[in-house]
Amino acid sequence: MDLLKSIFKGDKVIWIIFLVLCLISITEVFSAASTLTYKSGDHWGPITQHSILLMVGAVIVVLVHNIPYKWFQVFPVFLLPISIGLLAFVMLMGFFTGNRVNGAARWMTFMGFQFQPSEIAKMAVVIVTAFILSKGQDEDGASPKAFKRIMIITCIVCGLILPENYSTGMLLFSTVYLMMFIGRIPARKLLILGGGILAAGILFVSFLLITPNKTLEKIPMGHRFTTVKARITDFTNKEKVPAAKFDIEGDGQVAHARIAVATSHVVGKGPGNSVQRDFLSQAFSDFIYAIIVEELGLVGGIIVVFLYICLLVRVGRIAKKCDRTFPAFLIVGIALLLVTQALFNMMIAVGLAPVTGQPLPLISKGGTSTFINCAYIGMILSVSRYTAKLDEQKEHDAQIMMQVEAGSTDEEGLNSDAQTAAEPTAKILNSDAEFE
Repeated sequence: MDLLKSIFKGDKVIWIIFLVLCLISITEVFSAASTLTYKSGDHWGPITQHSILLMVGAVIVVLVHNIPYKWFQVFPVFLLPISIGLLAFVMLMGFFTGNRVNGAARWMTFMGFQFQPSEIAKMAVVIVTAFILSKGQDEDGASPKAFKRIMIITCIVCGLILPENYSTGMLLFSTVYLMMFIGRIPARKLLILGGGILAAGILFVSFLLITPNKTLEKIPMGHRFTTVKARITDFTNKEKVPAAKFDIEGDGQVAHARIAVATSHVVGKGPGNSVQRDFLSQAFSDFIYAIIVEELGLVGGIIVVFLYICLLVRVGRIAKKCDRTFPAFLIVGIALLLVTQALFNMMIAVGLAPVTGQPLPLISKGGTSTFINCAYIGMILSVSRYTAKLDEQKEHDAQIMMQVEAGSTDEEGLNSDAQTAAEPTAKILNSDAEFE
């Protein structure tokens, strides 16, 4: 028991949410990876690989949550330039060589390992935003320089992500926008920014809809325009084609995902009994929530949503305990990024949003995203350790004050002892907490 306590430190609720999501992931990926099993001919191969990735991810959580939160401020020093360089490299290689997966250049291979630079960039931007907001706080809110610096960094990174992955760029920008709102950036600036982004989005969508596909294909760096246009058109088209006419090569993903949800009922068909997994090429990734609902029913779908909402609420409570702004902004930004992506993925599966390539955090099968998401959980747990230390010191202070108020025959000596005992507390509350 002592060994487990020494390993699994930090907030217990966050640990429970993480482990339950991993358990759901192993169960549902094992069921949803039927297409991978068929292609590889290995029944245990896909789930074995995924389980190993999750175990490595759990090790990452343990390692990261033992790092004092103040060290996270150093991460962007090397993560930000590296991610910007890799994003530019991947985009240019896709443009010049035409080497793309599903029409987009999002992946690169290093020493035999494939990874997405955008995942590293998202982490760097969230940490940088939290750092700038924390340093730019005064009595009236965040300074104008903070807004300017955040927008420069965010626009550079999102500008490199957008040509190859519109949804990731928009989700990252939305997360930064919410962080600036929480970080007390002036409302006037946020309203102007939001209005400008909304106007630009309307103009962009209008341009796509009125421009012929042949013209869109000739626009430099516009290789994704026709794909985005088709997804918007399919989502807004009110004339529904019968499900029997959909196929995997066309719009079968959407059709079979909706069939999976519609045939689930309250308790579902049971784990491993999905039918639509054989018709969804991305059942283990982008549409895994549809498989969860089909097998676990409405109850299972609600439980998954509840877990992500609990994660957001719990992080909010941890942030309120922070006596410093950086750790609070950091974990709130991480929680917003994870929960926003999760809700968007689930909206796609049930037909409430256009199709994009967003996996379900900590549940979908993946490599880079799994490791980065586990690092996020480790950061949250690290901050929770810091707040737990503060709570212990406050409780210690309260006990000392009770002793002082109770009085003593040697009042002067007791006060001297109380002052000596309270000195470590004062030191911690006025500087970064030192972890054991």
